[in-house]
Amino acid sequence: MATIAFIGLGNMGGGMALNLVKGGHKVLAVDLSADAVAKAVAGGAVDGANVLDAVSVADAVVTMLPAGQHVRNVYEQVFEAAKAGMLCLDCSTIDVDTARAVSALAAEKGFEMVDAPVSGGTAAADAGTLTFMVGGTGEGFARAEAVLAHMGKTIVHAGGAGAGQAAKICNNMLLAITMIGTCEAFAMAEKLGLDAQTFYDISSKASGQSWSMTSYCPVPGPVATSPANRDYEPGFATAMMLKDLKLAMGAAASADAATPMGALAEALYQAYSLQGHNLKDFSGIINFLK
Repeated sequence: MATIAFIGLGNMGGGMALNLVKGGHKVLAVDLSADAVAKAVAGGAVDGANVLDAVSVADAVVTMLPAGQHVRNVYEQVFEAAKAGMLCLDCSTIDVDTARAVSALAAEKGFEMVDAPVSGGTAAADAGTLTFMVGGTGEGFARAEAVLAHMGKTIVHAGGAGAGQAAKICNNMLLAITMIGTCEAFAMAEKLGLDAQTFYDISSKASGQSWSMTSYCPVPGPVATSPANRDYEPGFATAMMLKDLKLAMGAAASADAATPMGALAEALYQAYSLQGHNLKDFSGIINFLK
């Protein structure tokens, strides 16, 4: 049993931390929200008090934080207080440059670090069925895999430092594009007089099939577990999708990559967000398109 400091107990992190508890680890819960810490403690974690106290006794640290600046700030504290040889796993979704810079600082301080952003949403975080895209050394991946296995069902070594973040933002850009296309198709089918279930029954078995349709259908009915059946309660909030699209567009600019569909997806989600739908699931953009 390892002692793991878990920093960042939001919608995703809370469920992930509890799956580490279920896996037999001692989890030191740290968050700015006392309610989030209390919920983790009720699930079997231990109140870690603060970053410095928690990492000083931990074998590994897992972070799930909002943005690159938060990751940088937290790890500056971690590296000053952590035990020698501690493993660092950042599961946040942040920009590639920051991931690489923090990883380089970890190596300079003598720590093994991986960037391991996730895919799957809150349901998968709670169920322990997330997909992890991992960037780091082979040794770092081998050590991290044993921890990540308690929180996910698919763990892929994407390459060196920052590769996990690169894979995540490319994947989510594609998800945004396919969701918008799926929403357009359902909206047009409705206007042409096609029943949504009938269209789903056809397209889900034809060349238009995608994850956005068969796992996360944006209209009520065909997929019982999709947010469309609960008034687009996330799930994966529009604000988070827009964040990932902005990261993708920043990376595209720095790599001189052509992403016309990604740029259009960002613009559409920006417009949807500005209408006050940040907290709705990203599949709710079908109502904006209608």
